[in-house]
Amino acid sequence: MSGRPLDVLEATLGDSVTVRLKDGATYTGDLGGYDQHLNVVLDPASGDPDSTVEEGTSEAVESTTIIRGDNVVSITP
Repeated sequence: MSGRPLDVLEATLGDSVTVRLKDGATYTGDLGGYDQHLNVVLDPASGDPDSTVEEGTSEAVESTTIIRGDNVVSITP
């Protein structure tokens, strides 16, 4: 994927993503929304959560989660 960051996020809406935070924590879920400050909304991943999250590397969100953009280091599909 290439393009402007917000265009990439727009194309990823509804898809599973992993969000890495400044403190090293990572969260995996479906991208439910975002804004220009990179505040993101993660919804629980559709499908089998065990197949999308490797043990010890990421925490799957269990309910709708809002992450403040100041804490986001990266968002990967």
